[in-house]
Amino acid sequence: MGRRIGAGTTLALLLLAGLLACSGEPGAGGTPAPGAATRIQNKGSDTMVNLALAWAETYNPLHPSVEVAVTGGGSGTGIAALINHTVDMANASRQIKPEEQQQAEANGIQPVEHTVAGDAIAVVIHPSNPVEELTIPQLSAIFSGKITNWRQVGGPDRPIVLLSRESNSGTHVFFLEQVVRQGKKDDKTLFSPDTLLMPSSEGISTEVRQNPNAIGYDGLGYVTLDQKVLAVAPADGQPYVLPSVDTVKNGTYPIARPLYIYTAGEPQGAILDYLEWITGPVGQAIVLEQGFVPLH
Repeated sequence: MGRRIGAGTTLALLLLAGLLACSGEPGAGGTPAPGAATRIQNKGSDTMVNLALAWAETYNPLHPSVEVAVTGGGSGTGIAALINHTVDMANASRQIKPEEQQQAEANGIQPVEHTVAGDAIAVVIHPSNPVEELTIPQLSAIFSGKITNWRQVGGPDRPIVLLSRESNSGTHVFFLEQVVRQGKKDDKTLFSPDTLLMPSSEGISTEVRQNPNAIGYDGLGYVTLDQKVLAVAPADGQPYVLPSVDTVKNGTYPIARPLYIYTAGEPQGAILDYLEWITGPVGQAIVLEQGFVPLH
């Protein structure tokens, strides 16, 4: 659904990140030396990494005095880097945790949250699987291991293979809290120990395409035509809804979320300019192009 960054662009950005790392300087975003470019280090959510690369790919040529270097690693990794003063901007597909907030404040940082896009978490299966729709309680029972065979939800007599992102992923945390635990704060339900933890959204997509028994979840921008997307209902007797830009905007799809960038304090200078561009018309057009949900 979303546009993908070309191999040449990705290589160029990776080389840029390597050059910045070799300089021995942490995230800057401040006043550069005379004649030097301002460097913005941006790290975090793997769900957002293609979107962040697309932003940087467009912004860098327009602002040659600013260099935006993008890496993934997961929302938790990005927030940890912000806490440790090694990046200027942390991409996150979940909100910062209370313990992360405390660690940041103890380290002299006041994280500031900026909503930059919206997203739906799509539940995906192999196209050959006849199942078309599931409720949140059914998904909770599947991913916690209470339902283990597709025939229990109207499918073939085959074992269910569970796919999830790793625990440092914001998408993993959001799905655990809102689907596996059904949004209940006091619920301690966990993913089934048989769940296969995948290192990336692309990993889930690849496995779903290859395995007719698999079920996984991905950000909307990673859904491709060779996967089946399930319609989801909050509970029995309520409407089943497919994820889309429209159903996120009108609030009918039940597994939707904002996407965030965190900064160390209120942004200033080049970082502020970049954030304003991201949330402006061009940046939000890129959000839509990448398959996510624009703010406006």
